[in-house]
Amino acid sequence: MSGPRPNGPSSEESRRARSAARLYAVQALYQMEAAGQPLDKVRVEFESYRFGQEVAGEELAEGDLDLFRGTLEDAVNWQARIDQMTDRALVAKWPIDRIDPVLRALFRAAGAELVDAKTPPKVVITEFVEVARAFFPEGREPRFVNAVLDHMAREAQPEAF
Repeated sequence: MSGPRPNGPSSEESRRARSAARLYAVQALYQMEAAGQPLDKVRVEFESYRFGQEVAGEELAEGDLDLFRGTLEDAVNWQARIDQMTDRALVAKWPIDRIDPVLRALFRAAGAELVDAKTPPKVVITEFVEVARAFFPEGREPRFVNAVLDHMAREAQPEAF
């Protein structure tokens, strides 16, 4: 079926909204850590001033609010578990505290989706590798993200592999 559905967005619009929500979740988690701001304050800021807003002549994408909110809440609630999964996926010399804070936020957002298990792990990995490409378009980070998330996914959802 192509084109918009009678009562909702097209599947492409829905996919873009989920992708935008994941990008916003990584940005919000980064902001929470870097500025020491609480979840509620950052969530309201993003929902009020980022989703669908125009910045410097560019319209920002509408995000899937449910996915954005759920990812943030799960990342905060399950942070210790997610960080432990991330640590096990990293080389012993590079614990999560030593990696780039953007990557740390990305692993927490992706880890929240992997632990929640509503989205197939391969979709989560693909989506967050794309988020990594948005932040690190010229670097090796997307390959690194792919490897770490693959390890985390196998731990969080072994039955999916």
